[in-house]
Amino acid sequence: MQGRTRLGLVSVATGEVKWVETGLQRAEVAPRVQTRTEQNTTEAAQRERGVENQTQQAQQTGQQTQQLGGQSQQQTGQQQTGGQTQQGQQAPPRAQGQQTEAGAPALRDRDVQLFQLQWSEDGARAVLLARAADNKDRWIMSLDPLTAKTRVLARVHDDAWVGGPGSFTLGWLPDNRRAYFVAERDGWAHLYTINTDGGEPVQLTRGQFEVSDVRLSADKTRFYFTSSEGSLFERHLYSMPLDGGARTRLTTMPGSNQADVSPDENMLAVVRSYSNRPPELYLQPNRPATSTTSASTTSASAQATNAQTPDVKQVTTSPTPEFFTYEWIDPPIVSFRARDGATVYGRLYKPANFKRGGPAVLFVHGAGYLQDVTKWWSSYYREYMFQHLLMERGITVLSIDYRGSAGYGRDWRTGIYRHMGGKDLDDHVDAVRYLVGEHGVDPRRVGIYGGSYGGFMTLMAMFTTPDIFAAGAALRPVTDWAHYNHPYTSNILNDPQDDPVAYRQSSPLYFAGGLKGALLICHGMVDTNVNFQDTVRLVERLIELRKENWQVAPYPVEDHTFERADSWADEYRRILKLFDDNLRPGSPTPAGADAATPKRRGSRKQ
Repeated sequence: MQGRTRLGLVSVATGEVKWVETGLQRAEVAPRVQTRTEQNTTEAAQRERGVENQTQQAQQTGQQTQQLGGQSQQQTGQQQTGGQTQQGQQAPPRAQGQQTEAGAPALRDRDVQLFQLQWSEDGARAVLLARAADNKDRWIMSLDPLTAKTRVLARVHDDAWVGGPGSFTLGWLPDNRRAYFVAERDGWAHLYTINTDGGEPVQLTRGQFEVSDVRLSADKTRFYFTSSEGSLFERHLYSMPLDGGARTRLTTMPGSNQADVSPDENMLAVVRSYSNRPPELYLQPNRPATSTTSASTTSASAQATNAQTPDVKQVTTSPTPEFFTYEWIDPPIVSFRARDGATVYGRLYKPANFKRGGPAVLFVHGAGYLQDVTKWWSSYYREYMFQHLLMERGITVLSIDYRGSAGYGRDWRTGIYRHMGGKDLDDHVDAVRYLVGEHGVDPRRVGIYGGSYGGFMTLMAMFTTPDIFAAGAALRPVTDWAHYNHPYTSNILNDPQDDPVAYRQSSPLYFAGGLKGALLICHGMVDTNVNFQDTVRLVERLIELRKENWQVAPYPVEDHTFERADSWADEYRRILKLFDDNLRPGSPTPAGADAATPKRRGSRKQ
């Protein structure tokens, strides 16, 4: 259910209430098929947009019918009756009341939510954000306090879903006429201003980087914001005049720098971390950085404990002394070309004594929209330490920012639209090819693991590309997206009643028959994020399929993120044993394992 709220203006003098009117409830409905902004005309890109030729569609329909039985017949009928496009191709099913991209947009009532009301400093004007319930449109609006009526100043539209860092940013400039906001209007999250008297938005920042955490200086003469300019793998504080122009970097240390400005604006309090150093508090003068060197061009020693310049003071040292007795590595950032030509970045953990023909494991970060390939301390710090344990056992580990991850602009963020476990899984299969081709990893001894979205991805990998992965550990995984948090899922897969195909092709439960390798499932029984029922349903399905090479570990008192150290220890002991048993020389290899010609079960050909 979408939350419904009303916004009202109350007169403190008379008590009169005026309900804000938008006039946006009846709006053009965005098409379900994604229009990408990247120049990609390959067959794979056409498939991502939802266009498949009739032969492919017939093959997929046959596979779905065999696997899902009577339940899939209704969906198959929907596919076959979809609108015809040019050159004999068919569009995917569309929602009721919608037109395809080639047709005129349909009109349909949509709930519109109002939020982020901001008054000008003189109190004479107000601006606010409006959001369509399907999250394909947001509007920056002005509000007339006398009439409680609104006027659209700018529209932010995305055929997939509106998002990105800073997408809820809204504030006033000191002239009480212009407001500022952040949007992905050019494909990257950038800062804009809009005049409430009318006119087009003015873009103040541009380039292949992202802007977030925008605020004004105390004297309201310039902006402060956090940006990935200079390196997508770092974050720094910048300042910029209100009308745009030159941007000045203020923080100096490589990594992530989350900074607050002192009330007198003479100092910065910076929470800074690096790849192998947890966050610490630093103080530094608020002045332009004398050096803007990124971590990629800085020596390893300078990047760690001695990264600060003489005028930067470290205030805290959080880890215990034992932490510093271990040589935690600064994982190199590597890249490879995916099958569609896109560049995928990863963090590589390679054993010092690695020999060609050794095993490898892919770690899949969770959340979907999150960045793990960075030069700062990972939010997956337990996994970061676990990768070191795997390295000590001769296992190479690679963590990638697959399609749907944060930090790489709109096209990357929406690359999973209508198919989770599609291009994001392709990126992981291509990562295996990279490890085999560039590092000599044995293609028969590759494992995969992750939690939450990473657990879901592990299941999709084990079920739909079973010849690629010999073993997988799926931690607290989603198995059926129709049962998950609707506000999150509907952004990516639309509403289940409107787009059942997207939910079917994205849910591991319906592909469990493809399992060949060894599978471990771990899940807290009081998980309030991914409900334990997801694992229960999958377990029942595996029993029905008479699969034998799987095991499940329930944790009776644990939520989505474990609280008890003994639960964490038990989980990682099981993961380690899974990989020891299945990736070591002489371990059993899934029948038909062949990394050179992988085939995906129940989905499109590779």
